[in-house]
Amino acid sequence: MSGNGKKAPKGVRLSHVSKIYQNPKTGKDFYAVHDVDLDIEPGSFVTLLGPSGCGKTTTLRMIAGFESPDEGEIYLGGQPINQLTPNKRDTAMVFQSYALFPHYNVFDNVAYGLKLRKLGREEIREKVTNILRLVELSDMEQRMTNQLSGGQQQRVALARALVVEPGVLLFDEPLSNLDAKLRVQMRTEIRRIQQALGITAIYVTHDQSEAMAISDNIILMKDGVIAQMGSPTEIYYHPNSEFVADFIGECNFLPCTVTGRKWEDIEATVYGYPVLVRSEETYTGGEAEIVLRPEAIEIADQGLLPCRVELSCFMGSYQNYHVRVGESLVKIADNCPIGRKTYQVGDMAAISFRSECAHLLKIQKEDKAVISEK
Repeated sequence: MSGNGKKAPKGVRLSHVSKIYQNPKTGKDFYAVHDVDLDIEPGSFVTLLGPSGCGKTTTLRMIAGFESPDEGEIYLGGQPINQLTPNKRDTAMVFQSYALFPHYNVFDNVAYGLKLRKLGREEIREKVTNILRLVELSDMEQRMTNQLSGGQQQRVALARALVVEPGVLLFDEPLSNLDAKLRVQMRTEIRRIQQALGITAIYVTHDQSEAMAISDNIILMKDGVIAQMGSPTEIYYHPNSEFVADFIGECNFLPCTVTGRKWEDIEATVYGYPVLVRSEETYTGGEAEIVLRPEAIEIADQGLLPCRVELSCFMGSYQNYHVRVGESLVKIADNCPIGRKTYQVGDMAAISFRSECAHLLKIQKEDKAVISEK
């Protein structure tokens, strides 16, 4: 226990972990997860993010013990856990399907894990009462789970995982069965509870806005490998590949030619027009891409790059533009457009951006994890 009476959270380390499956159609082996090497700090909220089939759920299931790594070792709080069964690991999982017992009421669902640990009746009562208060279900102890809404069922599943005081809490797309408004509400609650308890949390989702909203760090995966790790801000503003940039939010890519450096900025040309891009990296010249978020671009009569408006749509909080710059389509979110000139389809205009709002990407080929035939 830590000094404040709470159980100290545990870190998780994956050391060159891989999982190999066989393709049932071809009979060939492939890496579902390939050489994943990462450290998750105690008390942090980390999200495994990526498209379907990227390896994020397999990684989570290996940490939980439902799958075994074919290569590498997993450590929890410094202890190797590859050989431990799920019930021997200091983890608890919140499932996508909730996995509640329909013949138990709320209290007995939450108390289930404590009863397995053979705790005394009074201690169970105290722990369950405290955790139900934390998830704001104090008045529903005697309700059957089929009498609860989806959001309430999710809170029961969360309480059941938390009440056993795991060193690490695991989430397998827990909000995918909820409607959009309730998803936003529940993700906020999950983050609030995680921060209140100081517990280590590993969360799997394919929803990038969900990952951005709740995470200390995001691990973005593609084809079984880690594409990039970092804080939401780092990944959003400094993606290391076109895949990362495009997966996290909307993005524009402008082809450019690097021509030199001016103080902190890289000098480049886009369709023959000079622009500046903030970058600490060393570029000696050559072809590259400028990454620009829609909200980072301004449209006006005069600017850096001339454009032609192809779409103009009022979205309430912003005016949505699609403009053509050279051969590139550029999306613009002109925030709070009231009182400013609105451009119509066919209008000629120009776009501008601050150098620190742009990011430079070298042209690169992205590798896919493959395994040779056995």
